[in-house]
Amino acid sequence: MPVIESQIDTRSDEYKRSREGMLAAIEEFRAAEQVVQAMADKARPRFRKRKQLMPRERIALLLDPGAPFLELMALAGYRMHDDRDGSGAGGGGIVGIGYVEGVRCVVSASNSAVKGGTVAPAGQRKGQRMQQVVMENKLPLIYLVESGGANLLYQAEIFVPGGRGFANQARMSAMGIPQVTVVHGSSTAGGAYLPGLSDYVIMVRNQAKVFLAGPPLLKAATGEVATDEDLGGAEMHSTISGVSEWLAENDADGIRLAREVVRKWRWNDHAPQPPQRPFSEPLYDIDELCGVVPPDYRQPYDVREVIARVVDGSDFLEFKALYDQQTICGWAEIEAQPVAFIGNNGPITTRGATKAAQFIQLCCQSGTPIVYLQNTTGYMVGTESEKGGIVKHGSKMIQAVANATVPQITIVIGGSFGAGNYGMCGRAYDPRFIFAWPNSRTAVMGGEQAATVMKIVTEQKYAREGGEPPAGMVEKMYKGIVEQFDRESTALYSTAHLWDDGLIDPRDTRRVLAFTLSIAREAMVRKLRPSTFGVARM
Repeated sequence: MPVIESQIDTRSDEYKRSREGMLAAIEEFRAAEQVVQAMADKARPRFRKRKQLMPRERIALLLDPGAPFLELMALAGYRMHDDRDGSGAGGGGIVGIGYVEGVRCVVSASNSAVKGGTVAPAGQRKGQRMQQVVMENKLPLIYLVESGGANLLYQAEIFVPGGRGFANQARMSAMGIPQVTVVHGSSTAGGAYLPGLSDYVIMVRNQAKVFLAGPPLLKAATGEVATDEDLGGAEMHSTISGVSEWLAENDADGIRLAREVVRKWRWNDHAPQPPQRPFSEPLYDIDELCGVVPPDYRQPYDVREVIARVVDGSDFLEFKALYDQQTICGWAEIEAQPVAFIGNNGPITTRGATKAAQFIQLCCQSGTPIVYLQNTTGYMVGTESEKGGIVKHGSKMIQAVANATVPQITIVIGGSFGAGNYGMCGRAYDPRFIFAWPNSRTAVMGGEQAATVMKIVTEQKYAREGGEPPAGMVEKMYKGIVEQFDRESTALYSTAHLWDDGLIDPRDTRRVLAFTLSIAREAMVRKLRPSTFGVARM
């Protein structure tokens, strides 16, 4: 059994410094999440007065008690647009994967406790990324809706691309993926199409409001006067229009009905159940990941130390270990699920690129999912690399990643720079899931490198013109570029822009990988019942 023997001394000062730095990074992103929760908590008295459940209470009541729930993109839009202090992060919604009546589902809840659940541009992209997760993994979708709709201050960014969300709903229904919507409050204007395009709709009495034009717009457009309830209340839609299948008495009753709908599908009867095999925990404590990886991406470490603390029994069969030491490839298991790893111990060389490309093809041949552990400065540069064909060999790796036929999952555990982000299955290459550790950095290059490049270019420009840059200009420019790159490459900046599906505590890596690998495995064997146009509301 090829067990990885750890070389880490957990008593060393270096380990302790790394651990302190990682714990500080974890605390920073947890604090950002708490700012959003604190903002939501301010709305609690208002919800109680209306006898409503808070958004996260609705999710908790929907999910099976004690079952895992993986939240996605929790900090989408963090400090973007009008989110000055981070309290509006999340884009107006809460999204995750959990279990309802034993069925693994994607749950999307309007975060109506923050800015009325209005959808910011990042929230729209989050919603469409969620739909991509649904379609790729063949997961049922449950919406818990109460939203003020699109943030009209950013309508130019939201309106046209927003139509894709409704198109995706129609396509999901046609694929055979069921969608259940519980309308807890407002779902008006364009938002009315969300329940309209769902397969099952439940509306809460005296709370739900679903109409294309509200009373003020109706009066302005036609002169007609109508109340919210007459125009689009739950009772009207349940008894007259037929937009709603069930009329719930309150939030809890609506969620009860949603669970009942899911139970009636007998969804799990239609998927082959994989054999349950015993497995061993890693030989090393996963808590040690906080000290194994330095918080500074510029400090080298052995990615095998990460793998040893994630895989079953720390058992790792390395591929071509003597051929290249900077790109690490090999096979392992996580909770008895077969998995392949590609990790970085430095820049990707010509040999590393060809090694990884061959390894990816072997994984596709055997049907083994691939996990990428990103920590790279990019592809090796220099005269020797260029003469060795780094461009064509790097392209082979990118071709293999882009066309892989097995699920690919990426964890950004350090630096993700330059084309290394592409070759290691970054966001643009559509990994099935992509998460990041809070110490990670993502950019075209490091700030110092970018600033040095611009310094050289500027000095050469003035030299060609027979002069010198004004005193202090180059130094000011250098400092400004470094500060800009440092600010725009942080983990919080990356997750705000949805370059990943969320930040995770390194100590949760094994659990997250086990959960997402099982999702991908189930999707590979599940057969859906597609139709031509999906289920139309009658």
